[in-house]
Amino acid sequence: MGKHKLQGEKRSVKRSLFMVLGLLGPGLVAALADNDAGGVISYAVTGAKFGVGLFIPLTLLMVLITYTVQEMAMRLGVVAEDSYNTLVKQKYGKFWMIYQLLSLVVENFITLMTEFIGMSAGLVILGLPMWAAVLIGLVLVLAIALFRGYATKEKIAVGVGCLNIVFIIIACMTKPDWNAIANSFITWAVPSGEHGNVIWYMIALVGNAIAPWMIFYQNSAYINKGSKKEDLRKGKMDTVIGCVLQVVIAVFIILIGAALFGCIPDIENAGPSELIGALQEKFGFVPAMLFGIGLFDAGLLAAITVSLSSSWSVAEAFGWSKSLDDSITKAPKFYGVYFGCVIAAAVVVMIPGLPLNHLAILVQVISGILMTPILVFLTLLTSRKDVMGEYQNTMFQKIKAWIVVAVLGGVSILSFVTLF
Repeated sequence: MGKHKLQGEKRSVKRSLFMVLGLLGPGLVAALADNDAGGVISYAVTGAKFGVGLFIPLTLLMVLITYTVQEMAMRLGVVAEDSYNTLVKQKYGKFWMIYQLLSLVVENFITLMTEFIGMSAGLVILGLPMWAAVLIGLVLVLAIALFRGYATKEKIAVGVGCLNIVFIIIACMTKPDWNAIANSFITWAVPSGEHGNVIWYMIALVGNAIAPWMIFYQNSAYINKGSKKEDLRKGKMDTVIGCVLQVVIAVFIILIGAALFGCIPDIENAGPSELIGALQEKFGFVPAMLFGIGLFDAGLLAAITVSLSSSWSVAEAFGWSKSLDDSITKAPKFYGVYFGCVIAAAVVVMIPGLPLNHLAILVQVISGILMTPILVFLTLLTSRKDVMGEYQNTMFQKIKAWIVVAVLGGVSILSFVTLF
């Protein structure tokens, strides 16, 4: 009797696990890919500069912004069954579609370069030369296009995204002070002497919470997946799981950085090599190696999703075949954009003396220019009855969305003031 009961419980656990796995898709992939190589470095530097305090609870609050935006992107794709780009062109004119498309492609290309920089830095710790690290990253990003069918490619992306768990393992290896972490939710403390620097890092935190490509990727991925209105609940659960995991993992990356508090001189200009070196010096080779692997994984997932968002957007603008269910021969232009962006970015990062810090700033500037109009049009589109029918934004959803628009618009203006 006990044996049968145990077998029944095992079957129940398996069923529950498969149900959860069945929910995972574009929402999870987009959210975890937002913790890209640049985001990982940014979170770790934030932790190393400010320790355990203000940025722990503040990072968790970012889930409200991310979910509000990504849920609208998902709902628009599922209900309208047409892409964001196409709908902007139909409802608001060709100019805005072209403006956003060009801005997205430029920003995505620069972002791709930063992903290859992160991936290569993650492998260099294993003793690989720069060119070999870039080549491995390039081959893996290109290889996903060779697999047949959307479902297969989505499963690979989900698998790559789930490897983000390595940052939780590393954080635990540094033996964080859990009492101090719990206390941070009460005090929201900032180290003495650092109050003047808080604003810039808060801007970076909000900027890390949501990126333009995420909206284009999640919107197009749900369309490509063939999701229908009856799948909206699953889509919302997928998005919730992704957004929550994103901020939780971001907090653990901050904790990794906090373990290096006071250990890295000139922390503002620290890159992946300085962070990995400090980890190795204080905690040994294994945590440093795992951080390198995590950095490579973060860059790999982001490179795939960022490239796909460019490919989908360009293909939608020109009316090309754009399904991941199509082979390369059936959608050559769609895959041509994917291959072209990835290969060009990998080649450019090999240029000696590339101004990496300036590239990172340029990404933020273009993102600020692009993000506010995207959010405005996304909110307008999801509030239109002729587009969404009964699934248009409720009054509460409209209020949330416009608050997010105001916050991100304000952050964009503040970032310009801070930079220039």
